[in-house]
Amino acid sequence: MSMKQQLTDDMKAAMKSGEKDKLATIRLINAAIKQREVDERITLDDAAVLSVLEKMVKQRKDSITQFEAAGRDDLAAIEKAELVVVQAYLPEQIGQEEIDQAIQAAIAEANAGPGPQAMGKIMAILKPKLAGRADMGVVSQRLKAALAG
Repeated sequence: MSMKQQLTDDMKAAMKSGEKDKLATIRLINAAIKQREVDERITLDDAAVLSVLEKMVKQRKDSITQFEAAGRDDLAAIEKAELVVVQAYLPEQIGQEEIDQAIQAAIAEANAGPGPQAMGKIMAILKPKLAGRADMGVVSQRLKAALAG
């Protein structure tokens, strides 16, 4: 079943069960997907839907940080609830050890020496392998540390 179909089914289930918060968040997800489809005049596949979800997670995390800094715990709580629903549609996140193994494999594949000049080439190898399964900001930081050391 495609992710878009899963979202539609979950939206129907949330309507029937009266879960208003979950329903609102799923509608936000569907709106973001539809917006991107209209903007780019394409039909999104699961990989593209995954990138939309990752962007939404990043936005929610940024909003939570900003709201907490401003003392708006009420708005931060709403964003946290949305974040939980959005993350439920992402694949299982991998651990630090698996990220490090993937980094070492990509360094070997790129035949890169130490130093930051190979970073772009290695990230290009890592991104398709880890998309949706790891925060690319964390991957980037760990790659920098691996290349420096």
